[in-house]
Parts: sequence; C-alpha cells; structure tokens
Amino acid sequence: MAIKYLRTTLASQVQPGQPARLKPGASLKEPGGDYEALHKQMKRLFNSKPGKKFGRFSEDAGESPFSAWLKDYLADKQTFASLTDRLFAQWQELLTGSQDEHQGHLMLVHEALADSDVVYLLIVESDGALRFDGDQALDTTDVLSLSRLNLALRVELDDWQGDAPADNYLTLVHARGTGEIGDLFIRLAGFTNQVDVEKETLTFLDAVEAFARQADAPEEAGKVRNRAYEFCKEQHALGEPVAVEALSGYLDEDRPERFKQFAAESQDIPEKTVLHPDHRKVKKLVRIAGSGGGMSVSFSSDLVNQAVYYDRDNDALTITRLPKALREQLQRYLEAKES
Repeated sequence: MAIKYLRTTLASQVQPGQPARLKPGASLKEPGGDYEALHKQMKRLFNSKPGKKFGRFSEDAGESPFSAWLKDYLADKQTFASLTDRLFAQWQELLTGSQDEHQGHLMLVHEALADSDVVYLLIVESDGALRFDGDQALDTTDVLSLSRLNLALRVELDDWQGDAPADNYLTLVHARGTGEIGDLFIRLAGFTNQVDVEKETLTFLDAVEAFARQADAPEEAGKVRNRAYEFCKEQHALGEPVAVEALSGYLDEDRPERFKQFAAESQDIPEKTVLHPDHRKVKKLVRIAGSGGGMSVSFSSDLVNQAVYYDRDNDALTITRLPKALREQLQRYLEAKES
C-alpha cells in the first residue's frame, strides 16, 4: 500500500444559518509514516463495516461535480491540490445550508495498490480525551477516533475508468444516525444507483443452496455451504464483492467451472456476475437460528438429522448431545426446583 496524495480539512458548522468554517491542510505527496498508519486503520474500519452500499456516480455533474473534478485530476488536467480546493469549497457550501451541527475532518486519499488505484473520501471523527496541561490542570482535548467510521466512499478507479467500466465501482459507508450530514455527504460524493443488497443476498443463498442439494451426501452438501460462507466472509474482510467465477473455483478446486455453469444454467446467473451479499445473512448457510416466545435457539446446520431432529407433523424439535454447559444448567435448575 502506498499513498500517492492525501489532504484533509477540518470542517465546522456550529451555528446553523452561519457560514461553515474550513481549515484545510497542505496537499501531501507520498506522506508515508503516520499517515499510512492512519489510512490503514480507516481502511480496516471501512472493510469491516456492515451494510455498505454499492453504486456509481450520478450523471448530474451540476449537482455533484466531484466525479468530473476527479476525472480531470486523473487526466492531469488539474492538480490534487486544485481538486481538493474545489471539493472542500463544495463541502463548506453544503454545510452552510445545513441545520445540523457538525465538526469533522474531511479526508481525500489517492492510494496506489499492487494492481490498481483507489480513491477514498471519508470523514474522520474525533473523540474527547482528558490530559494534564503545562500547569498540571486537568484539560480536555480532541483526538482522532480510530474506532469509528460513519461516512466514507471508495472509488475503484480501474473499474470506473477502465476499457469495460463496471456497473458498480463505488462503495459507500453511510451509517444510521448521520442525519442530514450523511445526506449531504452522499451529495458531495455524487453516489447513486445503489445495488439491492437484499435481493443479491437472496440470489447468492438460493444459488448455493440449490448447488449444495446436488451433492451425493449430506456431508458434501455441508462442505459446499461452509466453503461458500467462508469465501463470502473473506471477501467481506477485504471489502470486496463476491464474483461468481471466483466463488466457483473456491467451491471446487478440481472442477472450478462446476458452480458457475450450474448457476448460469439453472439459476440464470451469468458467469461474470458480481454479487454483493450481506455476510451477516449469508451465515444462514451454516447456522439455523430463531427466537421468540421466551426462547432463543441456534445451531450449526450440519447438526440437522444428526443431533437435532425436526418433527414437521408435531412442530417439535428434539435435541440430542446437549452442550455440557447447557446440560449442567438444566440439572441445577431442576434440582433447585425439586428441593
């Protein structure tokens, strides 16, 4: 990982109706050191964030000119400093019209990876911390939050500017509770046309389940589900979507074409499809869980008809081979009740 350029500005809107204030820093080329460490931590938070959205730039350049400015920068028609000057000025304008208070560091990073370039636009928040000042009096200071990231955008430059542009080259973190500031950040980024994550999650689950049911034995079906879940989890950790072709090779290394051919023929999913499943819901492949009526039950799907038996006619669940801790709790409870 290497940062080509990085620049931040402190943006403050503490009195709605009054102009927002900016305090921009210098445009830094290959800053290295602590900046790399900070960006690495922000990327870690970005990749681990659940509920990300996927999309592309708005075609309304008048409303959201960030994509046009970024394109000019990449074509060497303007410098990174000029790009950020324009971006920061627009953020100031948007905040000035906001009714919500805000203070945070807007940061733009151009990063060079081994095989591609990526741009991150994100808001780095601050936390209050106590310290003793020079007179040994207790004082409060602000420090950067290294555990919280609520608004951020990633632009896959090759997917956007390549010979065959991808349908969805933007990844957005837009946490709940960000209110009007979150909406303004989306306008600043020009994000639109988001992917229906819930629909793609169902597509992923249906295809894997149908493929697993083709297995010769329950154990083989279980392996398919487990490998599909592990692949999805690994992609989530990397902040990457699930490519059907790559998943196919992961599910069966000896015959890497099996799953993608099955998905294309029986599920109408083209081999080059890229899905964005919610990794939390994909866990249904390997665990069965439910709660209600004072009861909460969760177990590995591999245990069905092995240690967990469901009687459909009587709507009854029989569990054998109880976990030791659960068995001991039940014994203590019954002994106390009998005494």
